[in-house]
Amino acid sequence: MVVVVGGGTAGITVAARLRKAGVEDITVIDPAGTHHYQPLWTLVGGGRAPLHKSARPQASVMPKGVNWVRRAAAGVEPEAHEVRLDDGTTIGYDRLVVCPGIQLDWHKIPGLTESLSGRVSSNYAAELAPKTWELIKSTRRGTAVFAMPAGPIKCAGAPQKICYLAADYWRRQGARVATHLVLPTPGLFGVKEFADVLAGVVRRYGITTHFASEVTEVRADAVVINGQTLPCTMAHLVPPQSAPDWIKASTLAGASGYVEVDRHTLRHVKYPDIFALGDAAATPNSKTGAAIRKQAPVVVANLLASMRGEQLTARYNGYASCPLTTAKRRVVLAEFDYDLRPTPSLPVNTAKERLDMWYLKRYGLPFFYWNLMLRGLA
Repeated sequence: MVVVVGGGTAGITVAARLRKAGVEDITVIDPAGTHHYQPLWTLVGGGRAPLHKSARPQASVMPKGVNWVRRAAAGVEPEAHEVRLDDGTTIGYDRLVVCPGIQLDWHKIPGLTESLSGRVSSNYAAELAPKTWELIKSTRRGTAVFAMPAGPIKCAGAPQKICYLAADYWRRQGARVATHLVLPTPGLFGVKEFADVLAGVVRRYGITTHFASEVTEVRADAVVINGQTLPCTMAHLVPPQSAPDWIKASTLAGASGYVEVDRHTLRHVKYPDIFALGDAAATPNSKTGAAIRKQAPVVVANLLASMRGEQLTARYNGYASCPLTTAKRRVVLAEFDYDLRPTPSLPVNTAKERLDMWYLKRYGLPFFYWNLMLRGLA
């Protein structure tokens, strides 16, 4: 039996592909009743999409013929080939795919949780994304702070995307808002071709950048950045993130706390019957849905090869994609691999702000996600 821990993008895609390949005994472990297309939350926060378009019943995306266990995983015993559930029961497996997603650690920034009842929001929670747009619309003057934490996070471009959408809106409305972008990185993006484009976007909006910096505390009407207090009228803040606690406490995790797999085959470095992909895997790529799209066929091919006793030949090259929304109807499509080399998949120059990439982001990718990717067709 193949057990898949997690019913998000990675889990559903892998389960669907395994069914297409003829695997009949598949169990997906996930307690959620709703499946979310999270990339849309940035557009919800920027007033460019309705929240309801990002969600569908989990039952509607679960592949037919799959056994769905609506519990949360609480641990894995690799020697016993068992997954422990939150109710104390266990499920045995022959092959295990671990993809429970990433954990949002709101508590790691003092004052952040309490501030969410005021003029602070975050598109990293579905229920808060509409609030982000309300804050943007109601802010006409003052100071706005958009910040990203250090360490791996899902969709690392999202903290910048909402900053640019807000700045574009304020410019068109004639609002006078001093906008600050706080990043833990030394620059705007790790790939020079895209960093250069974003530098022009920052100049256009007059955004003040704080590199190698973090928000370390949230106070009433202010944030603390590297020990200095910056008063602000509104803020969009992103919580630090990590692998789920039960992963960190397990023998699956490496030093990073994430599931330790070979970066190319996605098989666990210690347990040959275990594979991992998505946000919980310790692969040095950007944690995006586009990365999962390339990882899923590798996991399925190598898992099937392992069942046949064959060598694992499918390889993941670190591909990730980040559609960077820079204005109301403009997107820069950044695609790159483990070596941070641009890896374009379209016959056009996407390393610039484009209207067609906006339509791809808003309409094309959601259609692809719901109708092809989650069904194991692409």
